[in-house]
Amino acid sequence: MSSEFGKNLRISIFGESHGAAIGVVVDGLPVGETVDLDALAAFLARRAPGRNAMSTARKETDAVRVLSGLYQGKTSGAPLCMVIENRNAHSNDYERLRHIPRPAHADYSASVRYHGFSDPNGGGHFSGRLTAPLCAAGGVCLQILNRKGIAIGGHLSRCAGVDDAPIDSLRLTAEELAAVAQRPIPVLDENAGMRMQAAVQAAKEQGDSVGGVIEVFGLGIPAGLGSPMFGGVENRLAQAVFGIPAIRGVEFGAGFGAADLRGSQNNDAFVLQEGIVRTKTNRHGGVLGGITTGMPLVMRAAVKPTPSIAQEQKTLDRQTGEQTALCIAGRHDPCIAQRAVPCVEAAVAAVLLDLMLDGEYARL
Repeated sequence: MSSEFGKNLRISIFGESHGAAIGVVVDGLPVGETVDLDALAAFLARRAPGRNAMSTARKETDAVRVLSGLYQGKTSGAPLCMVIENRNAHSNDYERLRHIPRPAHADYSASVRYHGFSDPNGGGHFSGRLTAPLCAAGGVCLQILNRKGIAIGGHLSRCAGVDDAPIDSLRLTAEELAAVAQRPIPVLDENAGMRMQAAVQAAKEQGDSVGGVIEVFGLGIPAGLGSPMFGGVENRLAQAVFGIPAIRGVEFGAGFGAADLRGSQNNDAFVLQEGIVRTKTNRHGGVLGGITTGMPLVMRAAVKPTPSIAQEQKTLDRQTGEQTALCIAGRHDPCIAQRAVPCVEAAVAAVLLDLMLDGEYARL
């Protein structure tokens, strides 16, 4: 399986949803960097299940156990290996699904690709559970970037048809991003968060689910990171973010909205501010030609509705070759998007640190 990414900073994720443990190996971290395990645990808690009515009832502590790569609290130069034990798996919930693929899941495609040998319980290696080790790796990268003056954070900009307050990247501060991260629902407007939660609850009561849009910002990113054509910042970010299950689209800056603008409306004028080249607006989202401009990074990711729903669905019994009705049991998020916010932040942090380690920049 291709469960790794990165050029200088190589991140490899392992495990299955209902296996003994999941984990990650991070190779290429700069040495001597302090890793605050308490801060890492707090970051992982934002992704953890069972926090509120918008998430699954599955309870997992997501406690990270470091096997290698840290010595006296600092990166040692050895690969950093972190393991998270699965303590609350209910594999019996999936027994009858071995030959009955769930709609919008990877059950069928994985079975074909791996000739029926892939672990189907809880989605196996294709489960959103694998975003916990991604967050462990990205959380370490966030700490290193923060010490370099780079802040990364996001919010749930849209969920169940409800929009959060818009964020102006030109006026956004690291403190505002940190405040959003502390809220039960990661939004700028807490009233919008309450409406989102009500809409999610309504879908849940109908045995259904909803999706959302995550918007992530990067502040303090230096100009000059990235390369054309296929080593661009957007390319490398998209590869990592699309590794998060349920992500169906990624856009930068004005994104698809730019298609409806004229060049005179979309172009950002260059200006000089306190001796630094900036742009007056930021519709380009901090990247031009695959290379950072020094303006805030702006990226959005679309998250599909949770495919596991309680409503009866039609699917195929592969043993009989006949269509059959399926009601999915178990514990599932009525909305994945809120828990995916730190996952996207983690992926962005890992890629940005990787970019800063490119030899031609040597910024660390």
